[in-house]
Amino acid sequence: MKCRHCGTPLAHTFLDLGFAPPSNAYLSAGDLHKPEVYYPLKIKVCDQCWLVQTEDYAEAGALFTPEYAYFSSTSSSWLEHARLYAEKMVKELALNKDSFVIEVASNDGYLLKNFVAAGIPCLGIEPTDSTADAAELIGVPVLRKFFGEDLGKQLAADGKQADLIAGNNVYAHVPDINDFTRGLKAALKPGGVITLEFPHLMQLLEHTQFDTVYHEHFSYISLHTVNRIVAMADLRLFDVEQLPTHGGSLRIYGCHADDARATTKSVQALLNEEERRRLRQLDTYLSFQPRADKIKNDLLAFLIEQKRAGTKVVAYGAAAKGNTLLNYGGIKPDLLWVVFDAATAKQNKFMPGSHIPILPPEKIAEVKPDYILILPWNIAEEVRQQNKEFEKCGSKFVKAVPELTIL
Repeated sequence: MKCRHCGTPLAHTFLDLGFAPPSNAYLSAGDLHKPEVYYPLKIKVCDQCWLVQTEDYAEAGALFTPEYAYFSSTSSSWLEHARLYAEKMVKELALNKDSFVIEVASNDGYLLKNFVAAGIPCLGIEPTDSTADAAELIGVPVLRKFFGEDLGKQLAADGKQADLIAGNNVYAHVPDINDFTRGLKAALKPGGVITLEFPHLMQLLEHTQFDTVYHEHFSYISLHTVNRIVAMADLRLFDVEQLPTHGGSLRIYGCHADDARATTKSVQALLNEEERRRLRQLDTYLSFQPRADKIKNDLLAFLIEQKRAGTKVVAYGAAAKGNTLLNYGGIKPDLLWVVFDAATAKQNKFMPGSHIPILPPEKIAEVKPDYILILPWNIAEEVRQQNKEFEKCGSKFVKAVPELTIL
């Protein structure tokens, strides 16, 4: 395999998590009697541009199906994050009824509904029918296609270049990152701004966030690498923010390469910080596997210990990262018999691979668990706040990443 960005042959494995089904391929009761497709889940690192990327096995069409079950609006903290972003961009870019905003991977309308409410014309681009349906129900216009250079050029030809293009947690999900970036270039109006948010590779390395690795994430990105990618598409990265979302993310700001606006000092400062943390040193990546194995083994030991002690352990949050963790650990219903989740699209289904049933949170009270393992550790505090009554009744919350912790 060659690097998806620079074409260098990939000789180094960063992480090998064995085999797993797609992390968002939730199962119905009928699916349990059918064969389940597993793909190798192996991550390579390019020693030239330092793009970390999944080994080629699964196609995007096999991962982002019409029944794709991730709905952004399930998280109240993420909705607030989106609202504040929209407010900030409207103010900073002076967006109004004569402006045009595009969101690539607009999901269920969680972000664009803020622009609709402000009377700013917008368009969501979203290939999965389940989330696009939800967006249209709240008045967000949606184009149901995968985004890339061809679509970017078509939008430009149709007079639909944007003053603002937003892409939240999509950049890591695209198999052809160069084509996607050229699409952003084509769809951006002169003087326009692109913002992309994605989990920061530096945080994944620092906090051993190996469970954020799954087939739907084709890339794991540093500022150094994204700077190279956008430059190749004749764009320029002029600002960057570090965000707490998803365990530590970047929000990058891009413009056309010949745009007159100045590049902020924060860009070079973060590039220097990545260099200090050795993100362009091969040993940083080759030493990661044992740290991931320790997290997996510690969780397994905890679950086995609780089973022997006769205590009740359940999980909260049927997140993709939870599926990576459970499948790598070989954890099945004998050790963790149920996961509770607020997303109705996941309820009464089963976790891929582990086949652990997913029930609505209202059922937790009937179980009276001793421990609640929070699988989406990035929103652990939100989960605790929403379920305070269980702590009062004696339940303890647990998270496994970056280390096993009883909260």
